[in-house]
Amino acid sequence: MSKQLILALSKGRILEETLPLLADAGVEPAEDFGKSRKLLFDTNLPDVKLVVIRAVDVPTYVQLGAADVGVAGKDTLLEHGAEGLYEPLDLEISRCKLMTAGVVGAQPTHARRRVATKFVNVARRYYARQGIQAEVIKLYGAMELAPLMNLADEIVDIVDTGNTLRANGMEPRELIDEVSSRLVVNKASMTMKHERLKPLIERLGRAVESRRGETQA
Repeated sequence: MSKQLILALSKGRILEETLPLLADAGVEPAEDFGKSRKLLFDTNLPDVKLVVIRAVDVPTYVQLGAADVGVAGKDTLLEHGAEGLYEPLDLEISRCKLMTAGVVGAQPTHARRRVATKFVNVARRYYARQGIQAEVIKLYGAMELAPLMNLADEIVDIVDTGNTLRANGMEPRELIDEVSSRLVVNKASMTMKHERLKPLIERLGRAVESRRGETQA
């Protein structure tokens, strides 16, 4: 196994919030992500590289050993499954909630309901725990349209401010899970590259604690 460390980072908001933490931990990209079309980047450390990919792909890259470490939202990990991964650190960034939501004032039946979501596995497990028979419809975006167009009784989606729900006459209902971005590590890498990974995880942990202290001050 190569001694080089590959870190898989999620595109978008998670990437923007991860980079300052990595910098605090002593890892910085050698060039500006925004000015390059590359996906694999060198860093200021000769044995560390960064790969920037879709958030949904991060767990797969880390599980299968293409990357040693990754940063992924808890929502993605819940949907994808975390077999073969360690989750040593909550980075406490990109916070939001995974919730059910529906049209304001509408009362779905308890026994059975149609649910639109991209979190199919999460939804099936959640409704099964509630004793509700759910027909889960997979959509990739614009979830709020589904109840408005009578495609579904409610949705399961990420809720941040709730502004999009309110703008479409909808409201959040039940909390499924609190979501934030997590550091995940390949189990084989944790064993084979422990001496290299442990200091990185510890530095990231200190960076998270420092930022938490600044927020609370």
